[in-house]
Amino acid sequence: MRRELPGPANLKLACASRVSASPGPLAGQPADFKKAMSTNREKIALKLRRVVRLLALPLFQGPEEFLVGGQAVIEGVMMRSPHSYAVAVRRPTGAIAVMQDYLDRPSEKHRWLKLPVLRGLGTLGQALVLGIRALRYSAEQALEDGSDAKAKSPRDEKKGKLSGWMLALNIAFSLGFFILFYKLAPLYLATLVKRHYAVGENLIVFNLLDGVIRLVLFLAFLIAIAQLGDMKRIFEYHGAEHKVVWAYEKFGRVDLEAARGSTRFHPRCGTSFLLVVMGIAMVAYLFLPFQAFLWKLLARVALLPVIAGVSYEFIRFAAKSKGWLWRWASQPGLWLQRVTTREPDESQLETAIQALAKAMEMEKARGGELVIA
Repeated sequence: MRRELPGPANLKLACASRVSASPGPLAGQPADFKKAMSTNREKIALKLRRVVRLLALPLFQGPEEFLVGGQAVIEGVMMRSPHSYAVAVRRPTGAIAVMQDYLDRPSEKHRWLKLPVLRGLGTLGQALVLGIRALRYSAEQALEDGSDAKAKSPRDEKKGKLSGWMLALNIAFSLGFFILFYKLAPLYLATLVKRHYAVGENLIVFNLLDGVIRLVLFLAFLIAIAQLGDMKRIFEYHGAEHKVVWAYEKFGRVDLEAARGSTRFHPRCGTSFLLVVMGIAMVAYLFLPFQAFLWKLLARVALLPVIAGVSYEFIRFAAKSKGWLWRWASQPGLWLQRVTTREPDESQLETAIQALAKAMEMEKARGGELVIA
């Protein structure tokens, strides 16, 4: 059951008390001058109240994480509901394999993960674990050749599985690639510009250049991998995931007809979150006092969890406000989805529908209610 947020009229803050004109220095001044000073103080107090309310509002919101989300995997889709998830994968034989299980939100396991910023780290950490689990399952199912299981040798069975060390190696490689490509490379290129052009000595200019280079590298990487055949399939499943979620949000049902008529662009996509992370990082790096290249790099890596948590709170607040802030925050992600999503075919839509239906089924079996955040 959703908790109503306190409205502006009910949000009482000690620092927002009305400022009244005080006697003393103004005692001998004309009445018009005193009135003008009092009016100016009231205007300043009103602006301060608005700023404080804006900053404090996320603290009064409930700690619930996003309740329905999805992710494209290899030849399939992972969907999650408040307390369950399901992965549906299209096998080479045409059959749909499904893995489903219950899950608890991080804030339900640990009370300290209900706190702002920390709750974002808990949610993102769980999403990472679920994503890895879903990718591993989808890869295993996509490697199935459709032959009779009884006819398979132990070597064939082993070939169809991804070992734990191989998965760990992939994660380590991905993390290393992220740090090198999105932290080290932009910082190094910005430092080269700083050595050749005096304008780079300005802290604002340097960090702006660092952020622009990071964004360009990110877009170039997405456009490059979008040309790969395997990634085109994943982007099609990404579009299928969006269309199915949209169908449920708009029509309250999950079927092929509703999904087919829905758009593949969704404002709550993870691409919006990544762009917000990059924007907030540009601001955060302005306050780093380091001049040495190594310390700048280490500080950027160390701040990554904090920036991710703050970005989560920003997206969460903007989504709940449903106003200009949400439109501003989600629009770049909607543009970027023209690269990261493609129109799916009916078989891909059916796979995404199966994933969401199974997640809903488990949620209802547990006594919960599926709610679109």
